[in-house]
Order: sequence, then C-alpha cells, then structure tokens
Amino acid sequence: MLTLYTAPGTCALATHIALEEAGASFELAKVDFPSQAQRSPEFLKVNPKGRVPALATDQGILTETPALLLYVAQLYPAAKLAPLDDPFALAKMQAFNNYLCATAHVNHAHGRRGARWADEASSHADMLRKVPQTMADCTALIERELLAGPWVLGAQYSVADGYLYTIARWLKGDGVDVADYPKLAAHMAAMEARPAVQRMLAAY
Repeated sequence: MLTLYTAPGTCALATHIALEEAGASFELAKVDFPSQAQRSPEFLKVNPKGRVPALATDQGILTETPALLLYVAQLYPAAKLAPLDDPFALAKMQAFNNYLCATAHVNHAHGRRGARWADEASSHADMLRKVPQTMADCTALIERELLAGPWVLGAQYSVADGYLYTIARWLKGDGVDVADYPKLAAHMAAMEARPAVQRMLAAY
C-alpha cells in the first residue's frame, strides 16, 4: 500500500492527481502545516527535509515531485501517464517537470518562505515584491514555448499536466492572472473537468 504525505495547496497535489489518474490504491496522510507538523520529530522521520510530498512505498520513502511523478507513471504503465517508450519525449517531460520544480516553485516560495534565503525583513519584502514579475515570466515562457497544447506534451496527457495545474493554481495569489494566458487557461479548465482532479480536490 502506498501512503502519500500531503497538505492542502502544496505541490503534493500533483502526485495526488497522478495516483488518482493511475487508479492506484493509496492512503493519504495529511500533514498539518499551520501547526508546523512538517517539522515535528514524527514527520522528520518520514522526510528529514520537513516537506511534502513524501510517498511511502514497500521499498521505502520517496520524495521530490519530479521523482514521484515518474515513479507513479512507471509503476502503473497501463495508465499511460508518461511516454515511457520514447526517450526524447520522456526527457522533455522531465525537463518540464524540473523547470516547475527548480524555477517556478522557487519563485513562488520567495513570496512565502523568504526566511529560507534571508534574515532581514526588508529582504523578505523585496522578494515578495518580485514574485508577480518572476511568476509572470515563468508563465509567459510556459505559454509561449513549453505548453504544446492541449496538454503539456501535445495530444498525450501526462503527469506533467497535473504538475502544471498544481503550480497554476498558485498564480492568482502570486499576482498573475491566468486569463492573460489563453493556452494555460484552457489547460486549467480541461484539468478541472477530469474525474481524477475532481477526486483530488474533494479530498481536501
């Protein structure tokens, strides 16, 4: 049995969507961020990084969204959640997922987790002011260059789509209007029509 450690509004929702799309049997373990449960000794035994997602498997704990998404796609190949038989297309999917992880997510975090990078309140305020620009830059690049349409890779849905949807849900709070990006807006609408996404949203 798989157990996904998750929290509302976090990037763990991407892995939750992937598990729902795969038809996986899994349990949710919700980590209470407002009470700082992610920093509790109990959770740090699960993930010493103090973050979600973490996925408990029969072989041990896995962390980091790009790794978890590929794991789910490989564990349930019949669900066709990644182009596993096409090395180039798979690498493109991984490049997209890593861009979301290493650039878009980090830009977003500068508005809420400034203490990771700086101690001065003025530094935190400066980072917060920058977020609408950096997130708009990321979104424009995705719209222009990376989102093939209708799905990230084109005609074939993949785990990258759940990841993009998860990040895109943060944009309003980051001062970015999704309506300014027609391809992304259409992608979000298509995602919200998927039963797997509806089951994920109902779980929180």
